[in-house]
Amino acid sequence: MRTRFRAIPFLKLVLPTILNRRVVLRVEAASRVPVIRVCVAGVTGWTGRPVGDAVEAANDLELVAGVSRTDPASYSSVAEALDAVAADVLVDYTHATAVRANVLAAVERSVNAVVGSSGLSAADYEEIDALARKRHVGVIAAGNFSLTAALLLRSAVEIARHLDAWEVIDYASAGKPDAPSGTAQELAERLEGVRPPKLGVPIDEILGAREARGATVAGTQVHSLRLPSFVVSTEVVFAAEGERLTIRHDAGETPAPYVAGTLLAIRAVPQRVGLTRGLDQLLD
Repeated sequence: MRTRFRAIPFLKLVLPTILNRRVVLRVEAASRVPVIRVCVAGVTGWTGRPVGDAVEAANDLELVAGVSRTDPASYSSVAEALDAVAADVLVDYTHATAVRANVLAAVERSVNAVVGSSGLSAADYEEIDALARKRHVGVIAAGNFSLTAALLLRSAVEIARHLDAWEVIDYASAGKPDAPSGTAQELAERLEGVRPPKLGVPIDEILGAREARGATVAGTQVHSLRLPSFVVSTEVVFAAEGERLTIRHDAGETPAPYVAGTLLAIRAVPQRVGLTRGLDQLLD
C-alpha cells in the first residue's frame, strides 16, 4: 500500500517561513537608499582628500573616481573620468584656472556638480546655469562650504536691509593666487541683491590712487590682503552714524568644517536643476 504525501502539514511548516522571508525582502528593499555615485576632482588635495574619504565612509554615497594631475592612480582630467565611469555628481576642489572647464565638462555630460573651488566669475556662473538648465542637472557652488560661513552670508544679507554702508575685507595666505576669495566674492554678490552700499566719496572722485579703496566687486568695495599665517578669513564691516557692526568668519587650519557642508550639497544637488549659489540656500 502506497503512503500518501500529506501536503497540508508540510505547508503549515514551510509557508510561514516563505511568507516571513518575503516580508524581510520587502522591508530590506524599502529601506535601501539609492547610492549617489561621486567623482572628486582634486581628490589628493587639502580638501578633496578628506571629502573623498567621507564619501567612501557614507552608506548612501560611492566614490567611483578621483581626478588628480599628480596621482597616477587617479584620472588626469574630469572629462576622462566621466567618460570612463558612470557618476551622478562631480565634486570640484581644484584650482581657479581649472574649475570652469571641469564644471562645464560635467554638465555637458549631464552630471550634477558641487563646486568648492574659487575663481568663477559672474559670467561663468551665468554660462553654467544656462547649460545646467538645458541638461536638466543641478550645480551647487559655494565660496565656502562651512556652516559658519553660510551663516555669515545669511546674517550679512539681513543686516544690509537695515544699514546702508559696508565694505568687505578678504584675508588669505600669501600664496593664494586668486583675489578676492570665493567667500568674499559670494558675499559681495549676495549683498548686491539687497542694494548698493552708500559711499561717502564716489570711487571715480578719489584723489590719489583709486586702488587704495579696493576693488569694486558687485558694487561692494573689497580689500584683499594676502599675508602669511592666514588661511581664509572674510570680514564685512557695516556702519551707520555713530556706530559699526562687524561680522567675521575665520577658517581654521584643517578642512574638517568643509566636509559636512560638501556632503550636504552632494545629497541635495540631484534634486535641483540649474545653479544654486551658497550653502545657506540648503539650510532650510
